[in-house]
Amino acid sequence: MDTETAVHDPIRLIIKRQEGPDAKPRWEEFSVAYQPHMNVVSALMEIRKNPVNAQGKPTTPVVWESVCLEEVCGACTMIINGTPRQACSALIDDLKQPIRLEPLTKFPLVRDLKVDRTLLFDALKKTHAWIDIDGPFDLGPGPRMSAHTQSWAYELSRCMTCGCCFEACPNTGHANKFVGPAAISQVRLFNAHPTGKLNKQERLRSIMGADGITSCGNAQNCVRVCPKDIPLTTSIAQMNRDTTVQSIRNVFGSDA
Repeated sequence: MDTETAVHDPIRLIIKRQEGPDAKPRWEEFSVAYQPHMNVVSALMEIRKNPVNAQGKPTTPVVWESVCLEEVCGACTMIINGTPRQACSALIDDLKQPIRLEPLTKFPLVRDLKVDRTLLFDALKKTHAWIDIDGPFDLGPGPRMSAHTQSWAYELSRCMTCGCCFEACPNTGHANKFVGPAAISQVRLFNAHPTGKLNKQERLRSIMGADGITSCGNAQNCVRVCPKDIPLTTSIAQMNRDTTVQSIRNVFGSDA
């Protein structure tokens, strides 16, 4: 018996368009021919090849951002059917149609689905989310970490600053300077490193202000939307403990 190729209806996408941060937003619908194994990025690429909306009118290509296309860089994060996630790993077959695409709302808009995630990177700078080295030369083998620490630290290191946790958090936003769950989790990560501990107090103090860990309302939205299943709430709880200990040391002038 011959197997006939299944016929699929065209893919319907409703996309929030905006020419710039000060322009008026609008919704535009597109129809894209179905192909097996498509994701949202491939659908957007089809629109780019032929920028004509569902009404048959020529329009401008939709602007979005992507780099790795394998859920590593976080650049293609957008709101898909109401949930912040990566367009590269959002498979068309798994999505309810019409597929609604919107830009993240907690970051400055550039155009259409592209936003400026500088807020995230500034938070990492503020919290000293890196390990200092003494020059570009080979320092030799680094200090050893226990297998237990390596295990949970690796989970935290998978953060790709995609912005999903920042978008889902009710305590972040344009009027709130909260550094967000990702930066707090990175404080825990780098403070656990044998060399990173040299800057432990600096990192803890960076999240002890009004825009730091006290701004967390424990909604736990962050851990629900994280595409890497990073235990963000565990990190926040641990940093609550560590900052409390650090505040006591600050009062008594102890750096021990």
